Amino acid sequence: MQRISLVNSAHTFIKENLHLGDIAIDATVGNGHDTLFLAQQVGALGLVFGFDIQPAAIEATQLKFRLAGMDNLTLIEASHASMSDQIPHLYHGKINAVMFNLGYLPGGNKTIITRSDSTLVALTSACQLLSNQGIITVMAYPGHTGGDLETDSVNTWCEHLDKQQFTCHQVPNPEDKPSAPKLFIVQKHT
Repeated sequence: MQRISLVNSAHTFIKENLHLGDIAIDATVGNGHDTLFLAQQVGALGLVFGFDIQPAAIEATQLKFRLAGMDNLTLIEASHASMSDQIPHLYHGKINAVMFNLGYLPGGNKTIITRSDSTLVALTSACQLLSNQGIITVMAYPGHTGGDLETDSVNTWCEHLDKQQFTCHQVPNPEDKPSAPKLFIVQKHT
């Protein structure tokens, strides 16, 4: 299955801002694709924290890392809303990139989805954890049940960010319809 072009765009933005030895967070590990991508960007001297509430997602990501021979990962089976509490305090303000890929676990139970309330808490926490010039990418999917509300909530959250501390923009989707995926990019500049 070919990756959605906006996911590739998110990776491009991350590549421009994430370097060897950096620290990153995958707020929604899913099947581990973005998690492995982050780990490859930061290399053996870097560190990636990954969050997911589903044991199947944690197991799939662990397997992906074992097969790749990588061990620069700390997986946390918990909601991304708890990231401020789960990330050791010594890393607060030192996170260079946070990726969100909202919705449901591909190939998993489609009734278990990310939700606006926990996602907005996680986004706010991510902003507090970011280093200066750190980046957040958010892939949102309005085409599934509940996804439209979550996408609207993320958009409203972005509009209310402190413009002196953050820039936020939405990357245009070539598929111009209401149910098409949306990519939001947030960058800290204070």
